[in-house]
Amino acid sequence: MTALVCLCTCPDAEIATRIADALVSERLAACVNIMPGMRSVYRWQDRVEHVDETQLLIKTARERCDALVARIVELHPYELPEVIAVEVAGGLAAYLDWIGEQTHMESDR
Repeated sequence: MTALVCLCTCPDAEIATRIADALVSERLAACVNIMPGMRSVYRWQDRVEHVDETQLLIKTARERCDALVARIVELHPYELPEVIAVEVAGGLAAYLDWIGEQTHMESDR
């Protein structure tokens, strides 16, 4: 199992919590950290935007990434939500195993 950390910005804590709850409940993520108080600066439709956002740090398995991305797109209010996956290069083996256990569906076992 290859672990991933996915990054996703949300417009506020309420939406971030709703997305995090769905991802964990549906076993698309083992854990989601909700980090409020972030300021984003980006170009959108030829304008530089400055917005306050909430960052999600989502721990999942590579095998669940496509389904996770699809679910975020369904739940997210942005036209183009940020979803970036970064492969975990190492870490506590027991924690990485736990990510795999929490993201496997009963049908996978």
